[in-house]
Amino acid sequence: MEGLIIRNISNEYIVKNTSGIYPCRARGKFRKDKIVPLVGDKVIFDEKNNYILEIKKRKNHLIRPTVANIDQALIVTSIKSPNLDTNLLDKLLTIISYNNIEPIICFTKLDLLNKEEQKEILNYINYYKKIGYKVVTNENKENFTNLFRNKITVLTGQSGAGKSSLLNLLNPNLKLKTDEISKALNRGKHTTRHTELYELLDGYIVDTPGFSQVDFHNMTKFDIRDNMKEMFENLHYCKYRDCLHIKEDNCRVKEMVQTKEILTSRYENYKNFIESLKK
Repeated sequence: MEGLIIRNISNEYIVKNTSGIYPCRARGKFRKDKIVPLVGDKVIFDEKNNYILEIKKRKNHLIRPTVANIDQALIVTSIKSPNLDTNLLDKLLTIISYNNIEPIICFTKLDLLNKEEQKEILNYINYYKKIGYKVVTNENKENFTNLFRNKITVLTGQSGAGKSSLLNLLNPNLKLKTDEISKALNRGKHTTRHTELYELLDGYIVDTPGFSQVDFHNMTKFDIRDNMKEMFENLHYCKYRDCLHIKEDNCRVKEMVQTKEILTSRYENYKNFIESLKK
């Protein structure tokens, strides 16, 4: 039979299809060939003996969070408590785009801002929209109508940003555990203990353990450049075809940073990402 892995706890895989839900183990052959089934995998399985026999070809997969066949990624980004982390946001946007997954930014906790802070954050929101990213906020459930339909969406972002709270808002029946932000560390407690696909608004969403560090696995400096929208889309205006927008002269991107057409934080993050590859 064919099915979809919707949950993985230790070495047990929960496979779902139109006939029901089946707890399965992976064949020993997978361990020998160093193949690890992932949540989101389409598989052939033996429903009588509860073994996964074959993993269908993946269209993509992420290492962290470990999930396959993703259509889009909802990056849940706190504005306050914890504060906006543009470095992590831009890193996630870049890595997700590199993996041919559509990124969507979800800003949370706008209700904690005063009027001055709201103006500042609005500049960020408008900028990400202007350069072509889809942006939503968690202020209204209607913002998510049709967002998940017929798609597998990975839910990711900084610890304590409110991922589990967002899922509970969209589907109160989930009743996922949430904890308060640790004020001492200014980061969230890891409340999600395993990777699982949840049925949500006519699609599937993956709630994954919160994390604060990701890396540019197998990516080059050109991959980073080409997956940050304004760094790639303005490349053809630069003097050099392979311009990295750092030391080159007649660089359109550097000019746009000076005229504030490109966010300073985006450009500084970009330079830090390139530098991190050297280390």
